[in-house]
Amino acid sequence: MDLKTIGTIIALCFLFLIATVWAMADVARKDFGTTGKKVVWWMIASIPFIGVFVYLIFGFRKGEKIVDI
Repeated sequence: MDLKTIGTIIALCFLFLIATVWAMADVARKDFGTTGKKVVWWMIASIPFIGVFVYLIFGFRKGEKIVDI
């Protein structure tokens, strides 16, 4: 592997880490009706790579914002 490939992989991993942290913070700021639903969305958002996309497609518009940071 050359340095460019390694840099690209590290950059992509960092991007997905930031996206995962953002999704988990967004779940923390919303009320999904029950604690169980919030926990499920938190677990989905914390799955590396796939979880962020699933949350953005299905969960982002659900729930009401309870904390404005």
